[in-house]
Amino acid sequence: MAPSALVLVLLLLALAGGRGGTGQGGAGGGRRQVSMQYNPGWNNSSVNLLHVRAVGPSDTLHYIWSSIGAPTVLLVATESRSSTLGINWTQLLSPAPAGAIWIDPPSSVVYSTAVVFTKVFEYSEAKTLEELFYPTYDLSDFSWDSINHTLNHTALTAEFTGIPATDPSGSFSNGSLAFQVTAYEASGRDGPLPSLLHTENSSKVEFVLAGVALRGNSSKFVLEVATVEEIGVVQKLRSARSIDDEYTPTIFEMLSLVAESQNDSSTLSFLQWKATAYGSQTPRREDSIQCRSHGLQAANWTLPVSSIVHAYFGEGVGSTYTISAINISFGGEDGKVYQEKHYLSWSALLGFGQPPKDTFSPLVISITAVALGTPMVMLLVGSSVVLFAQRKRYSEYEPIN
Repeated sequence: MAPSALVLVLLLLALAGGRGGTGQGGAGGGRRQVSMQYNPGWNNSSVNLLHVRAVGPSDTLHYIWSSIGAPTVLLVATESRSSTLGINWTQLLSPAPAGAIWIDPPSSVVYSTAVVFTKVFEYSEAKTLEELFYPTYDLSDFSWDSINHTLNHTALTAEFTGIPATDPSGSFSNGSLAFQVTAYEASGRDGPLPSLLHTENSSKVEFVLAGVALRGNSSKFVLEVATVEEIGVVQKLRSARSIDDEYTPTIFEMLSLVAESQNDSSTLSFLQWKATAYGSQTPRREDSIQCRSHGLQAANWTLPVSSIVHAYFGEGVGSTYTISAINISFGGEDGKVYQEKHYLSWSALLGFGQPPKDTFSPLVISITAVALGTPMVMLLVGSSVVLFAQRKRYSEYEPIN
């Protein structure tokens, strides 16, 4: 490789390495000791609660996933390596669960939030461009399988699979809805599309519809997602566009729902996804399903039944704590992937600190270096030839005495 191209490659590599901080208190790149525990302190598998505990050099991150009520995950960051989860199961499963979930010691908690997957809408567009909405699937009314048989302590994965408690239309007679959870010990990149870049301070959730019959000829699905934050923390939706590369072909947009402190504008947590879903268990480029986000808004409604939110945050949800909601739709005017394959998967990262920032891949860096370096080399070679020819011509000239 020519010197100029080599210099360009080194420069681009340096820029690619300058990722933003990904940790609760600084840059990522470390490793955590991750453990998963199903229904800690409770022997009954009629309900699902999964505690993911990620211990770092000086802190512990807690992810508490549950399908008690609407599918929910609590995210709690502590500044202690020995912080633990406490659950009063009798109170948690009662009509008044406030205070049933806590972290010990309480003084170690530096930040907490919750993400709730509340509803799935199905609608179709009529010829008059009006939208026809079918009865809503309220996820707090679903019946969920035990995740105990899907829990993989080696791969750090688990799956919440459910169907409506009542299904008058029969849409779920051969189908199901699922949330697949993955925890991470270190930073890296997922292999399957959309090949999300993750850190040790994040986890992944994959929303899956499989075999669910449509109630319209060209229906689209919408997933409603709500967040719970303390007063003084605001949610913001960010969109970042970048050049295409081999990680997610044709997808140019990354979206992040970030929680920022109003005091110092620091980013506390995030939910991040690429603007695509897929219509296959082994997704390829042609399986892409258009994904759109519809307006983040402050929710003036109360959350559906979500026991672990009220169990941890208490009765102050909606007053001491604020609720925001966003709708994420799947399907475009030209996309009928779900109608053909009856499968939809959408992946998102959630975690603490700044969301990961994707950078140029080695392939793109190499191509860019060659594309920009070759003209520079040709220019240098051409200039050298011209100068050499001129010097040779003048050196052969003999003056007249």
